[in-house]
Amino acid sequence: MKFRTLTLSAGLLAGALVLTGCSGTAGGGSTMEGMDHDSMPTATAEASEATFNDADVSFAMGMAMHHEQAIEMSDMLLSKDGVDPDVAALAEEIKAAQAPEIETMNQWLESWGQDPEMEGMDHGGGMMSEEDMTALEEADGGPASTLFLEQMIVHHEGAIDMAQTQLEDGQNPDALALAKKIIDDQAAEITQMEDMLAQQ
Repeated sequence: MKFRTLTLSAGLLAGALVLTGCSGTAGGGSTMEGMDHDSMPTATAEASEATFNDADVSFAMGMAMHHEQAIEMSDMLLSKDGVDPDVAALAEEIKAAQAPEIETMNQWLESWGQDPEMEGMDHGGGMMSEEDMTALEEADGGPASTLFLEQMIVHHEGAIDMAQTQLEDGQNPDALALAKKIIDDQAAEITQMEDMLAQQ
């Protein structure tokens, strides 16, 4: 019995030394899987959390929803006959610009551990009401073109306000850069739409 106990003890000691050796070389390229994986998720999560704040989340959620309505408004206009060709071209430009931005913001939200589909968020100013959307849906031709421009100006003004808030309160560099781009792009489109209205 004594001999067996000594043998087992020696075996356990040898095993411990092997494990110690592996853990000591893990940083130098060892494939000790479990030990690396225990520490990496925490470090990654901490690094990710440091790149955004609540303002960034609110901006991405609110602006994605805001953009989605702009695309819905554009689709409504483009489905009609007799629409001003210049207004239709603008609607196409709005869709082409904002659809990729929606995808980008949703990817941010997912990487930040947020649900892009979360309900009950404040989606910012300038959003059209159900009555506004119904009025646009029911309008035809020239009147639809005019109503689209009037509504989209208000819509863009709301987006600019949201983007300015992001510049003041946000932290994520990519979200701040997008906010600046939205301000520049949509301010230019507001001027364009006001000129279109003046010509009608």
